[in-house]
Amino acid sequence: MSKPPKTFKPRKFKDADKALAAISEIYDAHIGYLQEGFRQFGTGKLKPGRVSACYPYISVTTELPRGTDSRYSYGFVSRPGSFMTTLTRPDIFDRYYQRQIELLIKNHGMPVEVGVSTTPIPIHFALGENFHLERDLSAKQIQDMPQYFDVPNLDIMDDEIANATYVREEGKPGPLSLFNAPRVDLSLQRLKHYCGSDAHHFQNYVIFTNYQFYIDEFVKIAKTKAKSRGFAGFIEPDTRKRLPQMPAYHLKRDDGSGITMINIGVGPSNAKTITDHVAVLRPHAWLMLGHCAGLRSSQNLGDYVLAHGYLREDHILDKDLPLSIPVPALAEIQVALESAVGEVTGLSGYDLKKIMRTGTVATTDDRNWELRSSIKQNRGLSQSRAVAMDMESGTIAANGFRFRVPYGTLLCVSDKPLHGHLKLPGMADTFYRERVEQHLRIGLLAMEKLRDLSPEKLHSRKLRSFNEVAFQ
Repeated sequence: MSKPPKTFKPRKFKDADKALAAISEIYDAHIGYLQEGFRQFGTGKLKPGRVSACYPYISVTTELPRGTDSRYSYGFVSRPGSFMTTLTRPDIFDRYYQRQIELLIKNHGMPVEVGVSTTPIPIHFALGENFHLERDLSAKQIQDMPQYFDVPNLDIMDDEIANATYVREEGKPGPLSLFNAPRVDLSLQRLKHYCGSDAHHFQNYVIFTNYQFYIDEFVKIAKTKAKSRGFAGFIEPDTRKRLPQMPAYHLKRDDGSGITMINIGVGPSNAKTITDHVAVLRPHAWLMLGHCAGLRSSQNLGDYVLAHGYLREDHILDKDLPLSIPVPALAEIQVALESAVGEVTGLSGYDLKKIMRTGTVATTDDRNWELRSSIKQNRGLSQSRAVAMDMESGTIAANGFRFRVPYGTLLCVSDKPLHGHLKLPGMADTFYRERVEQHLRIGLLAMEKLRDLSPEKLHSRKLRSFNEVAFQ
């Protein structure tokens, strides 16, 4: 076995770039050590014994809270004490880490400390998203791996910090970020599995949809835009072996401010699954563009619904975000979406109400909700003042709120089952042809408007509590 990585003593920095360089140095050395050990393991040359390496950490200690720009919702710790988090993949998160470190140093006037944590790097995460144990190792080798290497430990990969259920142990530092390094690494692996894309392709502005029609239109637009100045290319999922369950497409910019679009499929379970993992990338906004059932007789097929509230009847997130917790509309997202609808359709002011309604969207986990007792169903929907029903929006918004990611929803009315207009093949085909291209252009324009705002303006204080982590 090669020599263990060199010893890294804790170092303090008042320069974010130097701190980031130290993080990368530690991470690269420890990952290299694990990868060499695994190479020897795969060839049968590794001697008995443990091959272990750990994530880098960053910490800050403050004696008194410093005055900060109160318009910012992140970049500082809210009380005196020590705070720490483990870090991973500086090749992906370099800009993000640099900005968070820069704000900590600026807002507290204190150096940050970088060193080697006591949290082991599981060998699975050291090998990257493109390694497949089943293909590259024998069954015996897979069985023997835990004798040599650290494997993922689910006990430390949870969302207690994000859920506000984390209890700080006496004498230990508080958290600096919502996610620790193993939790991030797990999601990076899952994104590759579900979306067919390496994590470094994902952009800071994400659109979710549940229809391939929207993806097909996005591919056409993105391939043209990718050749324009300011864009760094267009990446499609790897489909050589299979179509991923939730394929992702990336219209890239060099600074990560491009647009990623993901077909999440149908249902709130899929919506939770994908947003659980996209959240670790710390995007600046995510939007849902999809279809809904219009609940008002005054709505027409093809009308838009801008959600300003959510009736969460899907129950997917009830344990993590109780129904008693409101999910507010975010002003910056709402304004961008309404403005985009007006610009694309050519309508403004009172005339915009001809094709767009703002209101509560009810989200259900039952695709055949309209087959329930109509009296019972109509009573609940009437009491909630809901204007539309869908299966994903409430979950995407709730997980955005839970993970402090700015969120929004713009739906298009594709049927009105309570008023005799069911979604049938002929009607649906006509609707798709007439509305998909316009709806997508509205979503893309809204993202451009959001990109023109600074991230500090997007990451609203509405998303953060009075006892919040420092990292965005």
